[in-house]
Formats: sequence, C-alpha cells, structure tokens
Amino acid sequence: MEKIISFIKKKKIGVLKQMVSLKKYTTYKVGGNAKVMVYPKNEKKLLLLLKKLKEENVKYKILGYGSNLIFSDDDYDGVIIKLDLFDKVKIKDTIITAQAGASLVKLSYKAFKEGLTGLEFASGIPGSVGGAVFMNAGAYNSDMGYIVSEVKVITPELKIKTLYNKDLNYKYRNSFLKQNPEYICLQAKMVLRHGDKKLIKELMETRRQKRLLTQPLEYPSAGSVFRNPKDDFAGRLIENCNLKGYFIGGAKVSEKHANFIINCGSASASDIKNLIDYVHDTVKNKTGVDLKIEQEFVNWE
Repeated sequence: MEKIISFIKKKKIGVLKQMVSLKKYTTYKVGGNAKVMVYPKNEKKLLLLLKKLKEENVKYKILGYGSNLIFSDDDYDGVIIKLDLFDKVKIKDTIITAQAGASLVKLSYKAFKEGLTGLEFASGIPGSVGGAVFMNAGAYNSDMGYIVSEVKVITPELKIKTLYNKDLNYKYRNSFLKQNPEYICLQAKMVLRHGDKKLIKELMETRRQKRLLTQPLEYPSAGSVFRNPKDDFAGRLIENCNLKGYFIGGAKVSEKHANFIINCGSASASDIKNLIDYVHDTVKNKTGVDLKIEQEFVNWE
C-alpha cells in the first residue's frame, strides 16, 4: 500500500486520507477503517489512479454518500475512491447533466427551482447521482430509469464511453451498472419536463411530511432494507412476523417502519448484518417469501 500512497502523492491525484473511519462515510454509521481514501481531482487523475491500481492488483471501491452500503467492521485493505469533487451540474431547458458526485437531494431541489418535474421522487434519497444511477434508486413508483437518457462511464478497459438508457437495462432497484460494477459512472444526463412550481413544491413537501411521520429519520439507517415483493410490501411482511422492535446488539428493526433497520447508537456492522439475515430468514420461514436485500455488503469476504 505504501507504493500506492507514494504514487498518489507523486502524481498529485487528489486529496489523500489514511486510516479513516468508515463510520463517518456511511449512513448506518458503521464499518472499520479505510487504509487509504482518495478524492481524485478530475477524470484524468482518476484514470491514472485506476490504471495503477489494476497494475498493482490493489482492490478499490467507489464510494458515494454511503447510503446503501454496509462495510464490515474489519479494515478495508484497499483504496476507497470518493468522487465528491465530481459535482458539477448543468441545466439546459429540460435537460440536466450532473456529475456522479452531485447530491441527489440537492439536484431534486435545483430541478424544482427551475420548474422541472420528474425528479420529485429523489428529494428524500440521501445519495449521490452516481450511486442513484448505479442502483436505480427510486421511490413513489418512479426511479432513475424513467429519467436517465445517457450515462458517461469508465469501462473495465479504462475507456470513457457513453451508455444510453436502452443499454442500462433498468429494472426495479437494478441496472447494467449494478450487474457490472467495474464500470464507473462519471456523469448522467436526465430528461425532465416543465411543470408547475407550486404543485412540485406541494408534492415534495407532502412527501417530506410523510417521511417524517412514517420513517425513523432520527436514527442512522440506510432506508428500506428489502425490496418490496410483487404486489406486496416488505414492511408489512416483517411487521406480520412480529419483528418490529426486535434487536441484535445496537441494531433494531424500527418500530416506526418495519423495513428500516436502525443503529440505536452502538451498533456494529455485524449487528446490522446479523439482524438483516435474521429478519430475512424469519420472513422466509413464516411466509415463504424470499425478500431481496437492497443494500450492498462490502469487505465481508
């Protein structure tokens, strides 16, 4: 790793941090330390870094806002790449072009201020544009697949390429990028529609109030843990299995919303994973439904 650290410094790849707690970079507030974290300055520096990491066979992970990841309690013996400096946003008529590091929540409010509709569903999703494109983030029967027209990516061969909506194979909480994680999203182009600012604001505010009433936003979590099965709700199934309030260590099934697992303040990553596994197995044993986990486990091998 010293070789990589030396390379990052010598080539001025970007801001370098060492032995940083991943608790500060995930919405669950759990995880071990990242031995190396780097914020590349631009695409050229990012490509240079990726080339070196592949040459040296060093593992790496692109980390957005950490709102859908569960890092283990072990140290991550690789390089965490943060694209926070890739945060430029351009709006031209109904077309928004946003880099991967831009905030999805802030982007939804920018769209509202421009009188654009189609991104209201994202106003409560605390992730980055890159992460949202990757996992096809969505809510309220809408998702990124409805609005993303094209995505600029780095391919596994370290070429910059444009993928179009038809290439992205968007499905419920899934995409070509999620199935092919060696592709890295650099920016996305989204097509919205002109709308009534007053109605957009009212819709966003109504949904904000609903989230406050129905979701445990006062605790660290990563949103919905399981995908809703066809014609049903994961939360309903979990609640019917009497799992609301069930806890392992500092992790608990929310009493406000059964499809949320919360960190009550002292949870380890293992507590959260063990609770997710327990809920999954209990629901499957009692109902026969095999709930699909929305969140990604990193560094558990």
